Amino acid sequence: MQLISETLEQAIEQLARLPGMGRKSAQRIAMHLLKVDNEQVFLLAEALNHLKTRIQTCSTCYNITDEDPCPVCASEKRETGLVCIVEEPKDVYTIERTREFTGRYHVLGGVISPMQNIGPNDIRIQELIQRIHGNEGIRELILALNPDAEGEATGYYINKLVSPLGIKVTRIAHGIPMGTDLEFIDDATLTRAFAGRQAF
Repeated sequence: MQLISETLEQAIEQLARLPGMGRKSAQRIAMHLLKVDNEQVFLLAEALNHLKTRIQTCSTCYNITDEDPCPVCASEKRETGLVCIVEEPKDVYTIERTREFTGRYHVLGGVISPMQNIGPNDIRIQELIQRIHGNEGIRELILALNPDAEGEATGYYINKLVSPLGIKVTRIAHGIPMGTDLEFIDDATLTRAFAGRQAF
């Protein structure tokens, strides 16, 4: 097949490399970008450029930010003694959308995974220990890690490491999502929901 436009084909190829993006979706987006005003396309290109050139990592919590320290770490309204441990920056965004958590964060940058040769020294556990020994006055760590084998192993490791230091370690509740029928819940989730039951 002869290409109509090499430039269009290159744009489709690059878009198709994005996660969750198939070739048809990439083609639709490329065609849409051809139709819209030049200003919209240039604004998108500028935003993508800024994404790679302006974003940095907070030196305290390791979340992504435009300035160091990040707004959460710099805020005097956030509880310094309460730190939520997450795997990736996207988890911070998810928790922040709830507007319920008033503490600070620590982004591990992954989880312990022997299958992928990722050990405790490959994620930011030592940095967490340094924060605890620092002057932040951390009294509780909330583990908000994914409820899979790697998340559980990482949580267990952190708990064993910091419990002797007098730090309270908790984790977010796992169980049945609101609005879901019991018949659609898998066995592991249902088992965890029973184990983590609370008073009504």
